[in-house]
Amino acid sequence: MKILITGCNGQLGTEMRNLSAQHPQHTYFFTDVQELDITCREAVQDFVQANGIDLIVNCAAYTNVDRAEEDETTALRINAEAVENLGAVGCKVIHVSTDYVFSGDEHVPCREDDPVAPRTAYGRTKYEGEQRLLAVNPTAIIFRTAWLYSPYSNNFVKTMLKYGKEKDELRVVYDQIGTPTYAQDLATAIYAAIEAPEWHSGIYHFTNEGVCSWFDFTVEILRQAGVTCKVTPILSSEYQYKTPRPHYSVLDKAKVKATFGISIPYWTDSLAQCLKQL
Repeated sequence: MKILITGCNGQLGTEMRNLSAQHPQHTYFFTDVQELDITCREAVQDFVQANGIDLIVNCAAYTNVDRAEEDETTALRINAEAVENLGAVGCKVIHVSTDYVFSGDEHVPCREDDPVAPRTAYGRTKYEGEQRLLAVNPTAIIFRTAWLYSPYSNNFVKTMLKYGKEKDELRVVYDQIGTPTYAQDLATAIYAAIEAPEWHSGIYHFTNEGVCSWFDFTVEILRQAGVTCKVTPILSSEYQYKTPRPHYSVLDKAKVKATFGISIPYWTDSLAQCLKQL
């Protein structure tokens, strides 16, 4: 197949590029905004037609949760309108969404068919993207993920490593629960969907295995990295968030494991792999 991977300079896009060498039977086109503006439908159509694209993997997104509250118009253009553009060109699409489509009030892992209730501009625009994509391309595949990190771009792991080396103490919330996701593991799951004998359309949840708080995550990052810094647990109410964060955003992964026959690494094991890369 000829595969277009958008957002190729981000965390997931970079991992998709890295893993593409393991799937050399395909021809790849890696683009970011400089090469292809996916918010322009004509540009998307022209690119897909000129290059005979069979499949689009959309790794592009507006992910700044706080800034999205102030500029929901731009977030909507990238997270929804651009996704609709990609879905409307007549080829297969794999798109990446987020746990923020849920309220964060749940007490059990969220399934793909659970009711959504986004409480932020980021969550609203990402859910709008899901809806628009499925409206124009009902056979699309959507992967919802959470707490993404990698050796690339800006993310929580790299930030905590930096601050842990610079500060004597880090104060980190312990009442927000979820699961970290190593971008390389998500990219591996996406390739499993690409290489599956049949095309399995629908929504899937993917994170690493296990559950932790941001406090637990920070403690483990510093422990594995050998960084000595005191980590103090605090409540979300003690941290001045501009935008509300979900208190519980664990995703149920039974469907993705059963459909694509994949095993998912435990979050601490994947963290170790990322730290080796760093």
